[in-house]
Amino acid sequence: MKLEHLGVVGFGEVGKIFTAGLKTSVLSVNAWDLKFDAAAATAKVRETELAHAAQAGVLACRSMQSLCEKSDFVISAVTASNTLAVAQEAAKHIRVGAIFLDLNSASPGTKQQAAQIIDAAGAQYVEAGVMTSVPPYGIRVPMLLGGAQAAELADKLRAFGMNAKQVATDIGVASAIKMCRSVMIKGLEALVIESYTTARKYGVEAHMIPTLSETFPSIDWEKQGAYFFSRVAQHGKRRAEEMREAANTVRETGFEPWMAAAIAEKHDWVAEQSRVGVFDGLPKDANWQQFADRLIALQTARVQSG
Repeated sequence: MKLEHLGVVGFGEVGKIFTAGLKTSVLSVNAWDLKFDAAAATAKVRETELAHAAQAGVLACRSMQSLCEKSDFVISAVTASNTLAVAQEAAKHIRVGAIFLDLNSASPGTKQQAAQIIDAAGAQYVEAGVMTSVPPYGIRVPMLLGGAQAAELADKLRAFGMNAKQVATDIGVASAIKMCRSVMIKGLEALVIESYTTARKYGVEAHMIPTLSETFPSIDWEKQGAYFFSRVAQHGKRRAEEMREAANTVRETGFEPWMAAAIAEKHDWVAEQSRVGVFDGLPKDANWQQFADRLIALQTARVQSG
């Protein structure tokens, strides 16, 4: 298994972390993102992203075809809704024998479809369940791998300084673990945002939050609340897409995903408030009360305007 020329599809937060972290372990690092495409991005966005790639020593490819032709190890790091589309496009150009590592938060069924497409092209598909937020860990983020080549790839990635572990030879197991966890973690984020904001509106947060600490004393509920608000405000759209895949995961078992679907809606709503500027100007270390106050002010203004 050769992992000499890395190609990362998706040059967002995760893609940038992985290209930077793996740069010293491979011979070349290539990236492709729609933000590099003059037809798909504004001139300012394209210029900014190309400059970032150049500063990081990453070759910004002109197309998926160009990236695949240059890479024997392709990492897909896009939003959940684009998981299958990326596999379909990559399969048109990927090298025979190349490794395709799918980091995306998608359902087992979506990952199985992607695997069939990549394997049919003569490459080797491996799924990854990324088990927590990437930024605090970098390339050391815990990952569970699945697929016929998962064990060998995990060994290679650990030699690169990564925290990868094979959990199955079948595709879908790693993503099922990830998606079931997401229902809990993203659900907790949604619950905290709804609970804290409501408590703040009623003026009872000083009474309510200590009761959480009594029940779950190992959690700093003030600090965790600030983290949850900030992450959802920054990445709510991506989280909502992940939760729709989590809902698909539940649906694939025959159950109705009432909770996962509601969580997706909550994340989407917070993301929309962020998009229209509700949280503009908040400091990076803003506490949860500052986020909640912005949401309360927004709803108050809407009520007053009729």
